[in-house]
Amino acid sequence: MNSSEKQEVGPAPCKRTKFLSLVLEPVQWLQMLSSQLHSSFIFGIVLVYGLCQGFSGSFFKVVTDYYWKDVQKVQPSTVQIYIGLYYLPWVMKPIWGIFTDAFPIKGYHRRPYFVIAGVLGLVSALIVALLGKLPIALALTCLIGITGGMAIADVVIDACIARNSIETRALAPDMQSLCAFCSGAGSLIGYSSSGFFVHHLGHQGALGILAIPPTLLIVLGFVIYETRATSHHFEKKKAIESVIFTMKGMCKSIKLPQVWKPSLYMFLSFAVSISTHEGQFYWSTDPKAGPAFSQEFVGVIYALGAVASIIGVLIYHKTLKDYPYRNLLFFAQLLYGISGMLDLIFILRWNLALGIPDSFFVITEQCVSHIVSRLRWIPMIVLSTRLCPRGIEGTFFALLMCIDILGSLISKWGGGIVLHLLHVTRTDYRNLWLVILIRNVLRFATLGLIFLVPKGNHSNELIPMDLLRKNSDTITDDEGMRLLSINETNAD
Repeated sequence: MNSSEKQEVGPAPCKRTKFLSLVLEPVQWLQMLSSQLHSSFIFGIVLVYGLCQGFSGSFFKVVTDYYWKDVQKVQPSTVQIYIGLYYLPWVMKPIWGIFTDAFPIKGYHRRPYFVIAGVLGLVSALIVALLGKLPIALALTCLIGITGGMAIADVVIDACIARNSIETRALAPDMQSLCAFCSGAGSLIGYSSSGFFVHHLGHQGALGILAIPPTLLIVLGFVIYETRATSHHFEKKKAIESVIFTMKGMCKSIKLPQVWKPSLYMFLSFAVSISTHEGQFYWSTDPKAGPAFSQEFVGVIYALGAVASIIGVLIYHKTLKDYPYRNLLFFAQLLYGISGMLDLIFILRWNLALGIPDSFFVITEQCVSHIVSRLRWIPMIVLSTRLCPRGIEGTFFALLMCIDILGSLISKWGGGIVLHLLHVTRTDYRNLWLVILIRNVLRFATLGLIFLVPKGNHSNELIPMDLLRKNSDTITDDEGMRLLSINETNAD
């Protein structure tokens, strides 16, 4: 009897143990990363990617959409042009990268630039939130200032990530998974709360919430670990030499076929897929032409999309991170084109003919598109980190991201032009389906460029490790430009 009782109760503790192990796995993963990389570096990733990019980026997206639509009353095609201008600070990432690599402040290459990014974002957010209705030019300048703070912080933390990806190659996918997970979690919170704050604080007052993340960036600048440069006074001549070395290194690196080919693919994959977001947003919130989604429900839609993004990160991290880049990006792009057809079905209201409610269909579409977007984006980022030569990894990674962001800018402006040419306005959406169809065809066309992507995976060496070694030893190592891992700190 005792043995039978043991057999009956045995599986229950086993299930509890499995559940507990599943719950503790993310914690153990973070502990592993913190043991291999400095804990303040992990905190920096969580803050920059989770709060600044994830939360602020998602909150900014929803609130500014309503701001332009209901406060400034701008046409959707014009808003797409304005949104393209948001990308200008991101296109300038190589410049920020040169500053952080070549011009330290008080001997530090990273910490002061977190503070600068925080001050820029804080001042811009407070101006647009507190000074009432602003002229369009001033409002646009402040919104660009907010994205500028995000861009500078992103460059600084990406420089740290690129350095650690080079030195701890096996953890490169884990670092990108952490970035993507934090971004997804932050987006979930930002989207979930955006509709509530827009409804209760107004379209402009809600922008004041965006002052919180820059404030924490200022704090990060004082607490993140970084070794100080050996020279307390950074000579002007040495700074110029460092900039010249960086520029030459970037030119030498980008000329390598294994660098410019995947960079060209990533640029075209973004640029060719024109953006139709503003046209779809205006239509979905229109009480006459569209389903007239409320502010709260729009936030819920985006929030569930953020959850789907996290699922996409988990799928990549658990099952796909060791697959070759070319295979991953081919199937991701194929799914990207297929998922875009869901937008076409929704705009043409075929979902209603099939008996599927708008709310259920749009949530399904958002979840599918966000999962696919993550599966497409993360391999590109991992690949980009593997293309960075040692010594200028901060600036060069910023250059690669700039190329991608320039593609996104062209996508926004191209979408705005197509919306304008096909006469999609605040009240006329008859040709919106055609714009989306054109976008989807262009997504499929990108598959013809997949040969530009290398066949290797994250464990393969894509560029020579000593590409710039002869010069980098004399310029970067003496100046303490990197955030050290704990293992290196202990070794010293």
